[in-house]
Amino acid sequence: MSTTEGPKVLPDGRGEQADDALEAARARKRGGFLQPLRDRWNGLPRAVQWAWLLIVVALAYALPYLNFFPLTTEPGNDWPLACFAMATYGLIAIGLNVVVGYAGLLDLGYVAFFAVGSYTAAMLTSPDSPFLKIPYLWTIPVAMAVTMTFGVILGVPTLRLRGDYLAIVTLGFGEIVRILATIIPAMKGQVGFQNVGHPPGETAKGIPIFSNSNGVPWYWLTVTIIIVILLLVGNLERSRVGRAWIAIREDEDAAEIMGVPTFKYKVWAFAIGAGVGGLSGALFAGQVGFVNNQKFDVQTSILFLAAVVLGGAGNKVGAMIGGAIVAYIPLRFTAIADYKYLIFGVALVLIMIFRSQGLFPARQKLLAYGRHAYNRVAQAAKGGAR
Repeated sequence: MSTTEGPKVLPDGRGEQADDALEAARARKRGGFLQPLRDRWNGLPRAVQWAWLLIVVALAYALPYLNFFPLTTEPGNDWPLACFAMATYGLIAIGLNVVVGYAGLLDLGYVAFFAVGSYTAAMLTSPDSPFLKIPYLWTIPVAMAVTMTFGVILGVPTLRLRGDYLAIVTLGFGEIVRILATIIPAMKGQVGFQNVGHPPGETAKGIPIFSNSNGVPWYWLTVTIIIVILLLVGNLERSRVGRAWIAIREDEDAAEIMGVPTFKYKVWAFAIGAGVGGLSGALFAGQVGFVNNQKFDVQTSILFLAAVVLGGAGNKVGAMIGGAIVAYIPLRFTAIADYKYLIFGVALVLIMIFRSQGLFPARQKLLAYGRHAYNRVAQAAKGGAR
């Protein structure tokens, strides 16, 4: 040792507490302007949180009746139908968030699963289809099963790829599905399928409850499905599967070295995301009542991805809100609807510059009681800072 060097002081508890406090301050800074609200929310008891969530759910169900300026999309677009479009995009974003946000797999062809779900519902209910007819509600689990199968078929040979290569393959898959819908006679190309089925039920006047022009029951059905999907995805996020997805997203090589079967969990992510995409496609086909090959182009797939990035990849609620925003803005401001791709492109560039984690950044809670552990660490850091 040099005579000019003194003995090195080992770090003590106060130094570690100061480091923890600095890290907590950095975390608050990364959370942005919503971080104080998040901290206050995390400090509430679980019962109080559920009470507030029930209020939010009640407001969500009442949304079609909140038809007033500046929220409404009328007179340009019917407000209940706009609410249904927002809910559909939100459901799509939740499914894509499983692939992109949790597992970190860049999927540019997610519209293919949306198309498969729509065509499944149309081909099993439309009188234009020569195939077996079943009740519409039965097409929803069938559409999910079919799209999950397609997800596995796509995932098994391609998920050895990463990054840009995987993005190119998924982009090609989306185009393949659209082209097959054009050239296969049974899928009727641009002619498409009319009078797609809908859930049963009629009013006292004999008018179907789930008619194409009545967006309220379709919106309520979609919101109910979204709540169920959010609960299931939330449980997955906190399970071993969710922890494996996060490990793969952060560093796939390190996850594999630590014993995580990365290929299996990536296929699971593709299958689960595809199932949610097929579910949303079946709902879309039933409400619109018409399916052809013009509704599933690359631009639509990019809008789905923009919804996840805008809301916050890895945050299921943020992705859902991002999907609702992507659907709402062109319907609310019809004068700029033709420029929606330009607008969302500029918005994504700005978000990547100023808020790279999206409007609602994800905070990982990989343990069932991760919130309590985080609160204890935060309190210890605050005590050390004093």
